[in-house]
Amino acid sequence: MFTIFGVCMLENIEKYAKEKNIPIMQKEGIEFLTDFIKKNNIKKILEIGTAIGYSAIKMALVAEDIEIISIERDYNRYQEAVKNIKLFNLENRIKLINQDAFDVEINDKFDLIFIDAAKAQSIKFFTKFENNLNNNKYIVTDNINFHGLVNSTEKMSRNLRQLVRKINNYIEFLKNNDNYITVFYDIGDGISISQKR
Repeated sequence: MFTIFGVCMLENIEKYAKEKNIPIMQKEGIEFLTDFIKKNNIKKILEIGTAIGYSAIKMALVAEDIEIISIERDYNRYQEAVKNIKLFNLENRIKLINQDAFDVEINDKFDLIFIDAAKAQSIKFFTKFENNLNNNKYIVTDNINFHGLVNSTEKMSRNLRQLVRKINNYIEFLKNNDNYITVFYDIGDGISISQKR
């Protein structure tokens, strides 16, 4: 069972992320994801974008036989993730890679690939790693709504407008990808689940 000490440690990670302005999954979103992992008996996960290890820890805590490989290019965030994962004694089940995801070559197959990294690169992440997905399994992407800006008519800076356009392109890419059935959920900051046919 999950201890009160564990709950406190997770709250400390959430607090640290808020103070340092590090994006981690919203509570609604991570609860939805961990529930999905449990219901679908997911055992091997590839995560693109570790940040400080919050979602990897939450996913690993779903069951004791879940194994995760998580990639993070930012060294400081990677170091923080290493520290957090050790606090939970999960270093045997969560393997961290401090590298740009585009430079990583992985041969393993996964039940779930979780994309939670640079939003402008989602199509590239998807196409690079989809060959690592087991048949009938899932690619999950967070921040599909991007703080409500995806369907917004608000005035935005040029950079933000370009980023929102790329997220919209990714949504269209998912909708039109005949190799997957994709469902979009308006939970947390928006989640898509693409199941390989």
